[in-house]
Amino acid sequence: MSVRRLILILGDQLTHGLGALEDVDPDHDHVLLAEVMEEASHVPHHPKKIALIFSAMRHFAEALRERGIKVHYVALDDPDNSGSLPGELLRWTQRLDPTEVHLTECGDWRLEQALRHCGVPIHWHQDSRFLCSRDAFAAWAKGRKQLRMEFFYREMRRDSRLLLNPDGTPEGGAWNFDADNRKALPKGMRPPAPLRVEPDAITRDVLALVGQRFTSHYGSLEGFDYPVTAEQAERLWQHFLDNGLADFGDYQDAMADGEPFLFHSRISAALNIGLLDLRRLCAGVEAAYRAGDVPLNAAEGFIRQLIGWREYVRGIYWLRMPEYAEGNRFGNSRALPEFYWTGKTRMNCMRQAIGQTLEHAYAHHIQRLMVTGNFALLAGIAPKAICDWYLAVYMDAFDWVELPNTLGMVMHADGGYLGSKPYCASGQYIKRMSNHCQGCSYKVSESTGESACPFNALYWHFLMRHREPLERNPRIGMVYRNLARMTEAKQQALWDWGEHLLAKLDAGEML
Repeated sequence: MSVRRLILILGDQLTHGLGALEDVDPDHDHVLLAEVMEEASHVPHHPKKIALIFSAMRHFAEALRERGIKVHYVALDDPDNSGSLPGELLRWTQRLDPTEVHLTECGDWRLEQALRHCGVPIHWHQDSRFLCSRDAFAAWAKGRKQLRMEFFYREMRRDSRLLLNPDGTPEGGAWNFDADNRKALPKGMRPPAPLRVEPDAITRDVLALVGQRFTSHYGSLEGFDYPVTAEQAERLWQHFLDNGLADFGDYQDAMADGEPFLFHSRISAALNIGLLDLRRLCAGVEAAYRAGDVPLNAAEGFIRQLIGWREYVRGIYWLRMPEYAEGNRFGNSRALPEFYWTGKTRMNCMRQAIGQTLEHAYAHHIQRLMVTGNFALLAGIAPKAICDWYLAVYMDAFDWVELPNTLGMVMHADGGYLGSKPYCASGQYIKRMSNHCQGCSYKVSESTGESACPFNALYWHFLMRHREPLERNPRIGMVYRNLARMTEAKQQALWDWGEHLLAKLDAGEML
């Protein structure tokens, strides 16, 4: 029987309602999924991230087969595996000779370009899992001097009708309740125990494969307990609705020793690979608010992350690639310190964030932005080095979401296109939002000297060395006025100690 369509499904497209699968014909269409070394190793992805994607792909293939769909699945250790997705698409196109080849938009510019130029004519489908298409975002951005997430978010709220009054005004009289979402975790408060999923036979096979083939990749494979099917992801989501969302708003920016998850949902990886539906998540959060189960700042804060920030960074990615990836406003060239891969540092906040990253392939947004990201910004790490690190170590990191967040928001390397100011801070921010400073080898109250918190001098050193492009920024002008009020001797001492710390990094010494 002739093959009408060959449909390639990628590892982050595991959704039955995917564009390329919308009118699949089990009698005449074939689906292809492939585990390939090129995608698993173009950066040294965390072993748990690789295991998640491969296991979820294998479970999705089984679910398609149960619907009567013909599936060709190429395992990583298949002797005929070409090692790349363009190679597999070409190989199976030649083998099956389909009338048409269909594919949904990729989440990675690099991969999409490789597939578009692999010699196989492809019918491309929009990724309808997002609320805002690439074309719609480009239309919104056209003619605007600045693209600010807040204004985009308001339009998304209006379009989706989420958390709106009948007259179209925002619930609670404001669009954004972020000012209510910045509380530190009270002493003695305990977050809910995380939901854990026991690996089944398919996942255990994948764990064995990943353990054998990716021994050089940083990160632990032990204790893998993440959802790999839509049903399991739904359990994780319900666990968050029942146990985490009510306190998520107040404490979403909080950090604490030994508490990697706090009140966060941990659903971003499942959502980004297609196991959860964005629209259902938003509806569930709004329903919880309408029922009086969660406060408005929690509901609005969570929905803002989904339909505001997440959609916004995807829009910027596809609007500005590939030039966007080359951004380096501050001309940074410093190599990524080795402790980003090992967690071996005397800075407790960095040790906590990196340690849990290596163990769980997870850290929440403030740990990424204001701890590991803040240090990379202050230390002048090359944007590509830190971007590749984030892409490698986090389970939810795919290029469309990781690159704008890291290069734009964390490193301000796009010159302010995504965010209006650099998110730089001294150790005082970490002290305010966590208990990390209490168990640290350094003293957050000191700025210079061997016992001083490195974030302090590096913060002022960063501001001094980039005074010209930043001093006129209205959002950080007050910081420069504070700097001007310091004595020349104090400014010189901060500069000199910053130079000393950067020299230690360049020499590969531990901080």
